[in-house]
Amino acid sequence: MEDVERQRFEPAVARPAGTTLLAVGIVAIEFSAAVYTFVSSTLLPIVAQDLHARDHLGYLLAGSTLGLFVALPLAARMLRGPGSRRMLTIGLFAYIVGSVVAATSRSALVFAAGQFVGGLASGVLAVFGISSVIQHLDRALRVRVLAASSAMWIAPALVGPPVTLALANAFGWRWALLLPVPIVVVGRLLVIRAARPDEPDDSQRRPVGRTLLIPLGVAALVLTGGHGAWWPVSVLGTVTAAVGVATIMPRGTAGLRHGTPAALGALLLFATGYFGADSLITVLLTDGYRSTLPQAAMVLSAAPLAWALTSLLVPRLTESGGRPPAIAGLAIAGCAMTALAVTPLASTSFVAALCAWTVAGIGVGLAYPGLYIICTSADHRYGLAAAELAAAVITAEAFGGLLGRAGGGAIVSISVGAGFSRTDCLVAAYVVFALFMFGAALAATRSVLALTRPAPVNS
Repeated sequence: MEDVERQRFEPAVARPAGTTLLAVGIVAIEFSAAVYTFVSSTLLPIVAQDLHARDHLGYLLAGSTLGLFVALPLAARMLRGPGSRRMLTIGLFAYIVGSVVAATSRSALVFAAGQFVGGLASGVLAVFGISSVIQHLDRALRVRVLAASSAMWIAPALVGPPVTLALANAFGWRWALLLPVPIVVVGRLLVIRAARPDEPDDSQRRPVGRTLLIPLGVAALVLTGGHGAWWPVSVLGTVTAAVGVATIMPRGTAGLRHGTPAALGALLLFATGYFGADSLITVLLTDGYRSTLPQAAMVLSAAPLAWALTSLLVPRLTESGGRPPAIAGLAIAGCAMTALAVTPLASTSFVAALCAWTVAGIGVGLAYPGLYIICTSADHRYGLAAAELAAAVITAEAFGGLLGRAGGGAIVSISVGAGFSRTDCLVAAYVVFALFMFGAALAATRSVLALTRPAPVNS
């Protein structure tokens, strides 16, 4: 009986050629995202110096973030209007234009404008990519695609920063910034080639005005987050964005209703805990563990590499009849973050920090594919078409990550201002991050029904 119900809610498998092309395109886009992440992070100090923006880093960082959050509420409507293939072609052109504008900019504001256009185009493509996964890839292939996508971060993590610096020294940061563009273009052309005709859509439409509260709130949070005197604006921005996020999510997400809402809640809690911890790991190592910068860089790379390598094992677990161990993985990551928080109080062992953060990456590698599969295994049961569900999934992860990074910085800043030591502040932050991971594990226990029996449609 369980097999019958599972088949009922599995997306239909597309033609092999189109399915393979779509899968390869999605993996290529993930690789380009990894390259872009390490290239932009490596070049940030150089760009800030050249554009005289050391005191305005928020402008350099906010452009792509705001573009993404503007795209997410509108992407489903944009793809539904002129048709997905045409919209994706426009998005590809916009990405190239935005990249060129950023690379040729002479001021921080122009750089941010170029990044904004690129982030907007990337958001539309991300929604289309995930919605295509929901509609056209079966569960087994989705697990393999997620594992391959995670593995795409290994090479950029290892060689991205040194290659970027070498190119910047040889040709300048402007040419180095354009390094990911050809890879992005290839991946997006593959996805555009695999685009299918739009399917009939009878989903419930989200009120666009309320969903646009997300970029409005995110703008307030990002642009004022680094200024202590503006903390009321940051809090107001967080609340405003949260109202918009609640509009995009299916009913029952805040209450962790069984099935898809609980899975999305778990994804948001996970993103808050993990990406918040990741944003402060080098500070924790240098201040709390008294490690050197090279040692901190080694620890920083440990979790992403462990995540990527562990994700490669998940397809084998599912092929042997098991379900991806999302709950156990989240609990393991939470325990590892707890160890990171407690260890500086007893010792400053660099090896202990390296082991703990590596174990956190292993836990995330076990959890993430399974959690993502559950989030993308629902259909119209909650009034969401594939594009709306894709926007909800990306919003949960992106907003959770933003919340974690902003919240971690706020905890440290407020605690230091109150007279506590920096180490104690970092310990407090990591205790909070660990609690979010344990909360994600608890939420994941309520999400397993998404694969076994239908969830109620109404509240």
